[in-house]
Amino acid sequence: MTIDPQPFPPIDTSKAHPARVYDWLLGGKDNYPVDEAVGEKLPPEARDAARQNRQFMHRASAWLAQQGIDQFLDIGTGIPTEPNLHQIVQGIVPKASVVYTDNDPIVLRHAEALLVSKPEGATDYIQADVRQPQDIVQHARHILDFTRPVAMSLIALMHFIPDEQDAHGIVRNLIATLPSGSYLVLSHASSDLYPELSAQVTAEYAKGGIKLGFRTRSEVERFFDGLDLVSPGLVTATEWNATNEAVTPEGSGIYAAVARVR
Repeated sequence: MTIDPQPFPPIDTSKAHPARVYDWLLGGKDNYPVDEAVGEKLPPEARDAARQNRQFMHRASAWLAQQGIDQFLDIGTGIPTEPNLHQIVQGIVPKASVVYTDNDPIVLRHAEALLVSKPEGATDYIQADVRQPQDIVQHARHILDFTRPVAMSLIALMHFIPDEQDAHGIVRNLIATLPSGSYLVLSHASSDLYPELSAQVTAEYAKGGIKLGFRTRSEVERFFDGLDLVSPGLVTATEWNATNEAVTPEGSGIYAAVARVR
């Protein structure tokens, strides 16, 4: 099952975009000089963080599929980098349905790569912004059954939403639409694990016109208020591992957790 074609909005190549900078950090080719200019000024640890974040998504998605979750809403998808979330979860649960969302027009142009589904399953793509959660959920209901558990992932997304845009309120509103037994998967750049590096990254992104809202552990923990954290709880991206996959010990400036909706 796939979506109806969506008109391609114009791509603004005069300003850096988080999804394209992230693509550059991962070694991708779907970015522009303005994005590369931001990426090249970031410390080497930024590439490590992008890789660690991606690996956390792989482990968390696989664990959820192993628990029998077969519906996934991935907000802030980014430019497709294999394996994508649907490839991971449908490799475990072929009938899984996955809805992707992003606000960068270049991701829409790559939507076909996100929509190659197992015959038993379904994939969809929504061109939308997390700051319009009602639009996302309204569209997602065409594919996902919100009377059954849904795994909602916000991977390295909410640190692009500063406090004045009510980041915690946005997540609360999204969680409120999920039935009991659903899950929130969230990773978020820290401001307190490596303060000097965090300040440097924030400054370089700001020069590229991208405002960041890195947060402390307690501020990230607020996103999970009222939810039940899955072991090992809120830890760094490299420490989170509820699967049997071997993970090499490695420092990380990314907080990560999976939590169950009561």
